[in-house]
Amino acid sequence: MELPSDMPSPDTIRGIVSDLQKALANASRTRERMLELSGTAWSDDGMVKVTVGPRGQLVDIDIDPRVFRKPDSQALRASILAANHAAVQQVLAEIEQLMLEQLPPELAELRARYDPEAEDPIRRNLLMDADVLARRRVDQP
Repeated sequence: MELPSDMPSPDTIRGIVSDLQKALANASRTRERMLELSGTAWSDDGMVKVTVGPRGQLVDIDIDPRVFRKPDSQALRASILAANHAAVQQVLAEIEQLMLEQLPPELAELRARYDPEAEDPIRRNLLMDADVLARRRVDQP
């Protein structure tokens, strides 16, 4: 079997394996760092602030009392959902960055070179529940 001419050198492969071994050795510290992350976002109207934990779980919510001057449950609902979504996106971006820091950059380059259509495994694993449910709804007839 003939290998492609643009195949990484054995030294490059050894370097990637070494970097992966270091990342594995640091896995517990990386997990601790992930569990410390949170995301905070405000609604567009500034009436709702949401804070989420590292798994996207709601940790805190602040609602400006002025929202009750003209009660509109649908608007409040939309503000809460939008702020929550933004906070979750923020914490997911932080987790993704943390994970990418642990992996050798050559892995992404190799995947892009040899399997350019593949979905990014880190991003796939960080999908929010809402994203998964939305995909299921689209896939179902």
